[in-house]
Amino acid sequence: MGFIITKLDQVLVFKISRPDKRNAVNYEVMDGLAEAIQLAEQDDHIKALLITGEGEKAFCAGGDLQSFHALKTQSEAYEMLSKMGDILYRLAVLPKLTVAFINGTAIGGGCEIAAACDYRVAKKGAKLGFVQGDLAITTGWGGGTLLYERLVPSQAFRLLTEANIHTAEQLFEAGFIDATLQDETLEAVIASIKRRIDKSPGVLSAYKNMLIEKWKRGDLEQRMKNEVHQCSVLWESEEHHKAVEQFLQSK
Repeated sequence: MGFIITKLDQVLVFKISRPDKRNAVNYEVMDGLAEAIQLAEQDDHIKALLITGEGEKAFCAGGDLQSFHALKTQSEAYEMLSKMGDILYRLAVLPKLTVAFINGTAIGGGCEIAAACDYRVAKKGAKLGFVQGDLAITTGWGGGTLLYERLVPSQAFRLLTEANIHTAEQLFEAGFIDATLQDETLEAVIASIKRRIDKSPGVLSAYKNMLIEKWKRGDLEQRMKNEVHQCSVLWESEEHHKAVEQFLQSK
């Protein structure tokens, strides 16, 4: 199985468990994340959903290129992109706190998952990058739209267009990462946000719903869908397929 779901006190933990693939997302991981979101939503005792990756090297290397490179047309790409885009929208508007523990490299879609979470805690020295632009596509799961909600728009625009790799410390200074940790245990991660989750579930949900209401008024869901569509258009291009082939050959 490509994922593990566990509970730690009042935190539901979703772990991508594909360390041999640098925890890249495939359809199984998508279904697992959807399951975790549903479990967190239905359990009144759960205050937070925490997402992380198996092992010490990678949080998530984005979409599994070896699997998704077989998608050639816009319609094929859109089916995959919209599936994960819908899941990330559900994650963003989950009326519980959500935390990404970036325990290693987060590339492309891995950063999109992190952008969908309320808080981002990273291992010191972890590398992160919205690198989709170097593959001749945009963010395609709604993560670019979400990044504009997390950062000053000019800062988000710079991260997306430069498509560079940054350290967790650099993105802490930029405001994307909320905390960096030397201790990589889940207990340490939860302790780092204890002040935020040490409230009654009703209080946490009420404050989160204020944010969700703001996003709904700003038509976040439709803006994310527009992003998915634009990525699917670019996905079909010969430039994108050549970029992916060159990337896979360089590995």
